[in-house]
Amino acid sequence: MTRIALIHALAHSPGPINAALARDWPEAERMNLLDDSLSADLARSGRLDARMTQRFIALADYAVGTGAEGLLFTCSAFGPCIEAVAKRHADIPVLKPNEAMVDEAVAAGGVIGLLATFGPTLQSMPAEFPPGTPLRTALAEGAMDALNRGDVATHDRLAADAAQRLRDQGCTVIALAQFSLAQARDAVLAATGLPVFTTPDSAVRRLKQRLAQAPV
Repeated sequence: MTRIALIHALAHSPGPINAALARDWPEAERMNLLDDSLSADLARSGRLDARMTQRFIALADYAVGTGAEGLLFTCSAFGPCIEAVAKRHADIPVLKPNEAMVDEAVAAGGVIGLLATFGPTLQSMPAEFPPGTPLRTALAEGAMDALNRGDVATHDRLAADAAQRLRDQGCTVIALAQFSLAQARDAVLAATGLPVFTTPDSAVRRLKQRLAQAPV
């Protein structure tokens, strides 16, 4: 059985990716590591430093030590830290949370509307798209706070409202930038009528593909 380590920096991230794996790759063995102080510390400091990178490496080393054959990080704001992990563990698939969704959204063509509920994500993630990609961004303000209170309906409504603003700016595709946003997919789809890409669904497809191609 293939063991996949899911490494989370937000308490709301495990649910969407575990649901996607249970639906689309039920035979995979899932291992979840959560340190929500990572996102809290980033929001407080506003920077990714060597100490933060070392924390990511420590989590990855632990996961690999348990036999994980692939690593998927589920928070979008830590790109350089994940790149350091990928270099250290180059012999197994190490996925940034967004890379598969970025590829799929770009392949869809048109103007991409990138939606997030965590501000630092919109500082780091646009650089993950190929240069010249037509891209608009929007922050669904208040949505993360609503989710933290357990108010899923308000979270999804605020996400849908922000997606409508992106559509009104000429976007033809919506990309939901965080795993915690995946649950708002249906609300965003209903509000915009546009193709909607989520990080969990794209990541599961990419992981399955990468591990199927790995040498036995």
